[in-house]
Amino acid sequence: MPQGCGSAFHKETSVQNHQRFTILTGGPGSGKTTLLGELAHKGHATSSEAGRAIIQYHQAIGGPALPWNDPLLFAELMLAWELRSHATAPESPQRIYFDRGVPDVIGYLGLVGIAVPAHVRRAAELYRYHRTVFILPPWKEIFGQDTERKQDFADAERTYEAMLRAYRDCGYDLVEVPRLPVEERADFILKQGA
Repeated sequence: MPQGCGSAFHKETSVQNHQRFTILTGGPGSGKTTLLGELAHKGHATSSEAGRAIIQYHQAIGGPALPWNDPLLFAELMLAWELRSHATAPESPQRIYFDRGVPDVIGYLGLVGIAVPAHVRRAAELYRYHRTVFILPPWKEIFGQDTERKQDFADAERTYEAMLRAYRDCGYDLVEVPRLPVEERADFILKQGA
């Protein structure tokens, strides 16, 4: 079970609480990237996922930060990516939809059985997002593997559960995005006002 923000989280300790930053999370292959693309197509600002990019870069250069080689190093790079995404996002005045966020690192570490370091918990306390987080459930019909996504569908289900725990532990309210065509999924999120 992930060691999330838990009782260590206090609103008054949050140095950055950005209500314009909305997260989409869930397991791999649940349609997050496609949904972010649809939101971008509708004119909304988006921020890309750390994990896939890190895998692509490290595969290209023969680097060590691959989740199947060094999960802790992979997590540290994901954390750095998410912190940078959070820090650069204020340049935009509009709502920004993130493909994952800092609490996903907590979920990932719990999923792979690595104790969550204090600095990761602290990052999740300080670098906040809108309280409403959209979580996409596992969806077997659209799930697929590729060179970056080596997990199977059972891994996708476990990841979904890990993200549920991590975000709840960090004090977020989760809204499950229904399994609908991508345009309807985007409309569902936009109607929530978060």
